[in-house]
Amino acid sequence: MFVIILLLLSNLLIQTQSGASTVVIDPNTFSFVTFTPESCTNGELLCMGSATAGNGYLSLTPEPQQSGNSSSSLSNTTNNVGRVLYPLPVNVWPAIISTTFTVRITPFSENSTGSGDGMALVFAQDNRPSPNASYGSYLGMFDQSTQGGGFQQIAVEMDTFMNEFDLDGNHIGIVTTSITNPLASESLNSSGIDLKSGRDIEVKIDYDGWSKMIFVSVGYSESQLKSVLNHSINLPDIVPSSIYVGFTASTGNTFPESHQVLNWVFTSVPLPILSAEHTKVGTIKTILVVVAVCLFPFIWIAASLRRRYMRAKKKGDIESLSKKAADIAEVFTYKQLSRATCNFSQENLLGRGAFGSVYKGIILDSGKTVAVKKISATSKQGEREFLAEICTIGRLRHKNLVKLQGGASEGIIFSWQGQFELANQATRILQGLASALLYLHEECGNPFVHRDVKPNNVMLDSNHDAHLGDFGLARLLKNEGSVTTNLNGTLGYLAPELSFTGRATPESDVYSFGMVVLEVTCGKRLNWLKQGNSFVDSVWNLHSQNALLECVDQRLENKFDEEEAKRALMVGLACMHPDSLFRPRMRKVVNIFQNPNEPLMELPGVRPTGVYVSVSSSTSASNSSSRGELQIQSSTKSSDGKFNYV
Repeated sequence: MFVIILLLLSNLLIQTQSGASTVVIDPNTFSFVTFTPESCTNGELLCMGSATAGNGYLSLTPEPQQSGNSSSSLSNTTNNVGRVLYPLPVNVWPAIISTTFTVRITPFSENSTGSGDGMALVFAQDNRPSPNASYGSYLGMFDQSTQGGGFQQIAVEMDTFMNEFDLDGNHIGIVTTSITNPLASESLNSSGIDLKSGRDIEVKIDYDGWSKMIFVSVGYSESQLKSVLNHSINLPDIVPSSIYVGFTASTGNTFPESHQVLNWVFTSVPLPILSAEHTKVGTIKTILVVVAVCLFPFIWIAASLRRRYMRAKKKGDIESLSKKAADIAEVFTYKQLSRATCNFSQENLLGRGAFGSVYKGIILDSGKTVAVKKISATSKQGEREFLAEICTIGRLRHKNLVKLQGGASEGIIFSWQGQFELANQATRILQGLASALLYLHEECGNPFVHRDVKPNNVMLDSNHDAHLGDFGLARLLKNEGSVTTNLNGTLGYLAPELSFTGRATPESDVYSFGMVVLEVTCGKRLNWLKQGNSFVDSVWNLHSQNALLECVDQRLENKFDEEEAKRALMVGLACMHPDSLFRPRMRKVVNIFQNPNEPLMELPGVRPTGVYVSVSSSTSASNSSSRGELQIQSSTKSSDGKFNYV
């Protein structure tokens, strides 16, 4: 533990030091899948010299005019320079750069060996045009006066004419201050690629700001790219951090050629700038690690002893607090519970929850059958939820709540009621569950919200009486005024407004109860990932068609009280109204189940849509609704397909 703490401290030092001097740079990304004449006129690109756009590509140097006289048709194509730049500067260091583009270079003469001169991807210090006399071998980057150091720029050239200083007339090169002395060059002849073939050639250039390496790959568009040139370059020594990127090309006074760019993608991802003290902090980190390694054996022994002491103390505290707070009849040992559940075997597993698993067990001393909830070892909230649950259940007394028999530092012991099997006792089950919620919401002195009403948390006894359990998420209403960012509960049973308010209320419990009503009456368990809202929608659709009884549990084989089933389904739909103000209170629900003459709630013809979020009357949102609520979407769809706003 001491080693980990020291490592974390040393890492924090580096992060703090480097963070204090980090320059945040926005990433630069742009792409052109094609080019139109407007590309050069609407500000998308800066087109200078002989450069034009149209027919889906950039034309850096002129194409020959259609003329019967071949010499006159080529007269406008010699000694030309074209330059195209992206109009905004981009950051190239510290950064990782990747750019891909497709070019097509086509000679105008059958004597392609003498055509020239080539083109380049250029990183320029400014957005000015190419120098006046930069045609021919200068490729639009230099002229005689600037050759040798006039500009801060770097370019990857595609040279198609062999001058006396060139490797050949078909090579890739990296140029900075001098066209005659490139940083690196590589012939493409060995790669089987001819720059002047008139075919579409794809070029990919990557620069790694960490390793200070540039990588150039070339290939015909229909073929795989080949790595042709890798070279070490420190961009901060060559160009400013913010520069202009684009293309340049030129022709000489011999046989000209066209230079076209068909598409272009560019991305620059910024890297952090580490402070000058990074090395110093790294030394401190090394010293801390060495000290930590030397002290580790002693710290580990002391920590182990303290951990053992704290574990024993915590165990005693939990048992003492839980017994005192919840008035537990008996405190069991872990060994007793392990024996009762056959060492928490899978055969005795009843279900799993967010904070633990529930097992069926038999207390050997008394022969009593119990349900044991074991707190998960990986649960961050396990012990807190453990105390919340035993303190909650221990103070509650109702025939439809599970009865707490005892506790241990690792688990909670309930009286065993049997698993939730539905059969033909739907109304009895739902009435018992409704009575339990009514007790929690209104009758127990300090009202509670359960926050996780679902079938898995309901157990039945031999008389099919429902017993609500799992109070790990239950909260006192008076303590539920604050908003939480955690959506506690189970998907499918959560009221829609919880996503906006984060505040559980009795009405959100009513919504969950409504889903349970539909499941019990229809004999279907909700699979949220597969069904989503489709299950509820299907019940609403049958209600709209006056065929609500068609969704009743088919296992009953039509042997049920139709009026009773219909009333239950209508209660379920009313409880799931998206507007919490229209949901019935649990007292109304209990009255409906107990008294067949109790009037039902009015239901709309179709399922209401939208989410209604109650807000304070003092907020500005309350002005938009006389009921003091914010209507996120407040419409219902009528049978004629129109929306009625309420």
